[in-house]
Amino acid sequence: MDNGPWTINLPAMSTQAPQAVIVHAPKKTRVAVAAARFNADLTDELLAGCLRRLAQLGVADDHVEVVRVPGAFELPVTAKAFARTGRFDAVICLGAVVRGDTPHFDYVAGEAARGIQRVSLSEHLPVIFGVLTTNTEEQAWERTGGKHGHAGQRAAEAAVEMIDVMGTILRKNATAGEGVAEAAAIEILP
Repeated sequence: MDNGPWTINLPAMSTQAPQAVIVHAPKKTRVAVAAARFNADLTDELLAGCLRRLAQLGVADDHVEVVRVPGAFELPVTAKAFARTGRFDAVICLGAVVRGDTPHFDYVAGEAARGIQRVSLSEHLPVIFGVLTTNTEEQAWERTGGKHGHAGQRAAEAAVEMIDVMGTILRKNATAGEGVAEAAAIEILP
């Protein structure tokens, strides 16, 4: 489609995801997973890959709690509810938003991302954005075990890595004379 002088040619999306830092989850690690039901075939595969990878990383099946929500827009409030329980070391949000003919994609994808980030910052908890935001369904499948890897597995890896990172930060603050409670109370958002 030619938009005259307003045509913008964007470069292809990067396929150079960072190599995962593989850490084994501590024995008592608890992870919550919120998975959207919209685009169910895609999200079912994201969830299956995520759960497989969590198990491989040492998170016991009975330490993973999964809930299904209608769509990606509902993921942030679900993540917030999980975070507020104080029972989880990380929350993983999974979904698939595929661009259509209306601006609905922009609202759902943007607000899901923004909401998930706000929960993570306000609750001082790793909340992982495992939501595919693609132009086509084919691109989504390429990211659920296809040529671009598996986003569900990457979400599990990110969760376990961030649990390790947060634990390291809190331990360093505690050994430096600041208690763990004070370290956890660092304010990120007003």
